[in-house]
Amino acid sequence: MWDATISGGPGPTPSLLLQSVGRKSGLPRLSPLIYQAVDGAYVVLASKGGMDEHPIWYLNLLANPNCHLQVSSKAVDAIARTAEGEERTALWARMCDFYPLYAEYQSRTSRTIPIVVLEPVSPTPRR
Repeated sequence: MWDATISGGPGPTPSLLLQSVGRKSGLPRLSPLIYQAVDGAYVVLASKGGMDEHPIWYLNLLANPNCHLQVSSKAVDAIARTAEGEERTALWARMCDFYPLYAEYQSRTSRTIPIVVLEPVSPTPRR
């Protein structure tokens, strides 16, 4: 949980740790992110507080969508993809209901804030 009151948010908010691979360094990078669990996946927004450039973690996922998540006590490997079309529209509404500041962040920038779906992958069976 993250105390979102620090940024004007509603209080304790579910957060996960995203480990991506740095697109330039190749090193692991950790990012705490607000999320919602949706249909077995984890949904996060690349809002960067409404700044005009995408967050680095999102650029890392565009270069390499394979990532690792820590959600409470659960560790998960996942593949990231950017939601588009009707899926994006539905997820945007859901995320703004959950964390209303996202609508304000969108009003601060001309870029469309990406919605990222982190889809867990099954571990490879050991032989």
